Amino acid sequence: MTVLISVAELQQRLPAGARTVLLDVRWVLGDPHGRRHYLAGHIPGAVFVDLGTELAGHGEPRDGRHPLPAEADFQASVRRWGINAGDTVVAYDDAGATAAARAWWLLGHAGIDHVYLLDGGLAAWRAAHLALAQGEEQAETGDAVVHFGARATVDTDGAADWTGILLDARAGERYRGETEPVDPRAGHIPGAVSAPTAQNLAADATFLPAAELRARFAALGVAEGGEVAVYCGSGVTAAHQIAALEIAGFTAALYPGSWSAWSNRPERPVATGAGGDRVEP
Repeated sequence: MTVLISVAELQQRLPAGARTVLLDVRWVLGDPHGRRHYLAGHIPGAVFVDLGTELAGHGEPRDGRHPLPAEADFQASVRRWGINAGDTVVAYDDAGATAAARAWWLLGHAGIDHVYLLDGGLAAWRAAHLALAQGEEQAETGDAVVHFGARATVDTDGAADWTGILLDARAGERYRGETEPVDPRAGHIPGAVSAPTAQNLAADATFLPAAELRARFAALGVAEGGEVAVYCGSGVTAAHQIAALEIAGFTAALYPGSWSAWSNRPERPVATGAGGDRVEP
């Protein structure tokens, strides 16, 4: 499955008039000013996607910080972005696709085909010395219909009972329980394997080649035909891990609630340390 599109490939599509919907998903944990960054400069034609309100729903703390949106709400967002049936969609951000991957995953989960991540994101666009646009862009309302279920998910019980490889996409220090800046408990799901999302990327914020990603995941225990699930802090960067796995030729399920849901459930045990050698009830 093709996941990525390069700046050069995107440049070829746009002047040709091929239907291409550009989504600017500017979001980083701790930076609430994504729209401001978008208004200051974005790829011409891109519409802004608000991760907190359009790529996530609202629930109790036990549901996690970014639960999946309701299907009807997501369809309204997809149409606001101007997506029609059959369109090619390209999502990007300015953080190595760590936020844009949430849009990529959700659109795929909703049955929208032909969705890509711009490899290298806005940094690659700038590096090619291409123009940026300022201000808000409005798209004509689209007609796409969404139906959730095209991508696999697991809930908290499923994560607890997972018998395959469970990858933790957060930074290593959060996995080990050395620090926890956001969620109520530090550590990881017992049995999970540390696989920081940042290690999917090269220095220029492009994804590593497929062969390197495949070797990376194989070293973590991922095998052809094996069952893999991924979580992170709140189900955002875990989507980036799933994109990297797909580039490498593997498929994986997402635990949308992720650590923010698990750590808000006192009945769930927590492991700390490099290998989960200490488990606390």
